[in-house]
Amino acid sequence: MKQQLKTLGIAIAATGMLCTLSFTKPAHKIVPTNAHAKKGLWVSLFDGKSLKGWHGFNKKGEVKNWTIVDGSLVCLGAAQGDTGGDIITDKQYANFELSWDWKIDKGSNSGVMYHVVENPKYHATYETGPEYQIIDDNGWPEKLEEWQKTGCDYAMHLPNNLKKVKPVGEWNTSKIIFKNGHVEHWLNGKKILSFKAWDADWTQKKTEGKWKDYPDYGMAKTGFIALQDHGHKAYFKNIWIKEL
Repeated sequence: MKQQLKTLGIAIAATGMLCTLSFTKPAHKIVPTNAHAKKGLWVSLFDGKSLKGWHGFNKKGEVKNWTIVDGSLVCLGAAQGDTGGDIITDKQYANFELSWDWKIDKGSNSGVMYHVVENPKYHATYETGPEYQIIDDNGWPEKLEEWQKTGCDYAMHLPNNLKKVKPVGEWNTSKIIFKNGHVEHWLNGKKILSFKAWDADWTQKKTEGKWKDYPDYGMAKTGFIALQDHGHKAYFKNIWIKEL
């Protein structure tokens, strides 16, 4: 009888452990890799069926220029130019690892920003938030500078020769790691650039380049994650973040 009770107790304990472990996984089924689920620290920023957790930059109410198609968050490209259509997370983040899948149409342009400051005095997310650039390197109708191409820390740091972008229309996987000023950009499993925010080299690039007239660019140490509407279609899914 004691042996039976012992066996029953082990079975109950094991069941309890499995139940506990199951609650460490995201509730929905969009899991990018087994590693993400096992760590139990990753949080989904997109549930695959709604814009819950996102809102228009400096806006309230319904978001009309983004929609859901086949489990993907799709930018309809309705904004005029590069302002007015970006969406940002409801929550702010400081140190994090952000992973997402993306694809674009021919000739499209988009990007992912972080440490974005939401304030009416800013007209666009890029005025404060550094950007992981996403663009059709080969199909863009005008000549692109190297600092404008996919994977760049836009207008600041260039990717290395490990950068391999899938053809237009195919899904890519990207990642940004930010920890106490150390920044990494990853693309399709390869680290394509790294830099140190706020050091002498970073400051020189900012003050002498595109951002010289944007004093608040890159200065925030916490802020929102943004997806850019640059007036072109772009697709996102499997958007996960882990705070570091």
